[in-house]
Amino acid sequence: MTADRIILDPLLAWPLVWAAVALVLLAVALAAWRGLAGWWLRGLAGLALLAALLNPSLQEEEREPLSDIVVAVVDESASQRLGDRGAQAEAALARLEAEVAARPDTELRVARVGDAEGDGGSLVLGALAEALAEEPAGRIAGVVLVTDGRVHDLAAAPALPAPMNVLLTGREGDWDRRLVVRNAPAFGILDEELTLTVRVEDQGAAPEAATVPLTIAVDGGAAMRFDVPVNEDMELPLVLPHGGMNVLQFATPEAEGELTGRNNAAVVQINGVRDRLRVLLVSGEPHAGERTWRNLLKSDASVDLVHFTILRPPEKQDGVPVEELSLIAFPTYELFVEKLTDFDLVIFDRYRRQGILPNEYLRNVADYVRAGGAVLVAGGPEYASAESVYRSPLGEVLPGAPTARLIEEGFVPRLSEVGQRHPVTEGLEDLGPRAVAEDGTPGWGRWFRQIDVVPAPEAETVMEGPEGRPLLLLDRVGEGRAALLATDQSWLWDRGYEGGGPQLELLRRLAHWLMKEPELEEEALWVEPSGQTMRIIRRTLGEEVAPVTITGPDGTETVVELEPISPGRWELLWEAPEIGLHRLTDGTEEAVIALGPSAPREFEETIATGDVLAPMVEPTNGGVLRIEDGLPDLREVRAGRPAVGRGWIGITPREAYATADIRVAALLPAWAFLLLSALLVVAAWVREGRR
Repeated sequence: MTADRIILDPLLAWPLVWAAVALVLLAVALAAWRGLAGWWLRGLAGLALLAALLNPSLQEEEREPLSDIVVAVVDESASQRLGDRGAQAEAALARLEAEVAARPDTELRVARVGDAEGDGGSLVLGALAEALAEEPAGRIAGVVLVTDGRVHDLAAAPALPAPMNVLLTGREGDWDRRLVVRNAPAFGILDEELTLTVRVEDQGAAPEAATVPLTIAVDGGAAMRFDVPVNEDMELPLVLPHGGMNVLQFATPEAEGELTGRNNAAVVQINGVRDRLRVLLVSGEPHAGERTWRNLLKSDASVDLVHFTILRPPEKQDGVPVEELSLIAFPTYELFVEKLTDFDLVIFDRYRRQGILPNEYLRNVADYVRAGGAVLVAGGPEYASAESVYRSPLGEVLPGAPTARLIEEGFVPRLSEVGQRHPVTEGLEDLGPRAVAEDGTPGWGRWFRQIDVVPAPEAETVMEGPEGRPLLLLDRVGEGRAALLATDQSWLWDRGYEGGGPQLELLRRLAHWLMKEPELEEEALWVEPSGQTMRIIRRTLGEEVAPVTITGPDGTETVVELEPISPGRWELLWEAPEIGLHRLTDGTEEAVIALGPSAPREFEETIATGDVLAPMVEPTNGGVLRIEDGLPDLREVRAGRPAVGRGWIGITPREAYATADIRVAALLPAWAFLLLSALLVVAAWVREGRR
């Protein structure tokens, strides 16, 4: 096809051209005012001169028509896999392809969009913006979205050059039930009540139900069942059962006929922390290492320390009454009878039996340990003597029995084979002032005294002294824990003797293990999530670990093998195929972890609706049609006219073209304009002369 038009290419700049026009108009007006008979011929002569200045040309174009483009975006996110929505979408796309193929000079561009990375939801409008950016706006005749209407990127909506219509998947009678947990804190104080808000919500054409069952499980344990009202907020009081991460899973069973059960569960992860750690420290007598314990415990702002030192040992009796020597009266009855269970840890530092604490009080301490408490004994020479605290009822729970032998020689403590894997001592060699020697000796300063002890049958020896004798022993007694440090020389590390050693780190770990901090458990399986990647960590005192079975949100099981990282520690990085609740077990230990929300964003609201996209569709004169009502035809509509009707959607032809060739030729040569102007001027003179 060809197209002709006249173009102007002035010989002078436009300001000069306008000045010439003004002069011509002035001359013609003056001639008319003077009554000259040929004033109109003078005007025509001026126009001829102006036409010569404008240099008019005839432009002839060879145009190639371009086809119209219809852009279709098909939503293939997770919510589109509910019911028969996927089949509906494919049927709608096939009908649209057939309609476009039957039209001349019309093309279809199809963009498919799945789930966004992480929990971004359906980014349909972002995909539409990318598809429109790849095509000339002048060729876009229409836009069609095939979706359930649950899009999550309205802010990315592009400017539309043509009508947009939405073909809505889903059914009018769809309904779904979801579980929502609100105001869940990131952490909670142990033994203090916190409140969660739980709501079971029905959406869509749901059947009437007054109450539904709700189960609550902690860390994958046995579930507790309750009946809760539907569509009402329920305040749930909760006390965290243990320190560290508490994984609470709320679930309601999938009802018959609902769209999906993926949003029938919610997972809340709350870190349990202690408000204050109460420690009772009893020093048998003043000595160089006493302040080390006090400094360690007082440096932690979360520790409430009660410290008593027995200032007068038996060998220094001089007849002065005890109450006259005590700086503060030792409230033995209150501490060891009335308030003993209020403490998280009891430490005996070089304590000897000297009549201050009766055996009944020490028996209370032993019972306290069996019931879940913790005791630590740091022994000096008195532990090997007849006055040893071991030779009291407390000895029943201590992990080492003294042999009465006192080893007094310089030695560097070493980690035992078990100690290299135990979380209390794992990696301590790397914290020394010097590198580990070739024979495996840590680069620490020496100690000079050790009490020889025989380990209890179930005790673990994690540090050794001369001749491989037990130096630090740990034991679990009933529900509680006990530790024995068979030396009073650890303070040398604190003073930096021969470079010192990791004394504060050792004692900190030891105290926290005794107080059952989860991160220091010997046998543990836990997960550190990062997006959809989880780092699976297994800590054990054994030589091998069993494979870990991972159960995904959809019930799929995956078995993985962990790799040894360091003594007692095995790890693996694993990319989860989807977000949600995952359960892990190796047959002994279990862990529960939620990657992202237990119910992804795609399943928060699953009922198909056109309300979300309506504000974007209406300005383009398009509309929303349900696919279940029938697949629409495709029609042409003029710009500005309604582009949707009963059983049809419209596109606006754009009549775009590409210019293949351009030819430009002058309308008249310049001399012709000059000749015409001269003839008109002469004619004006002749007419005026005859008059």
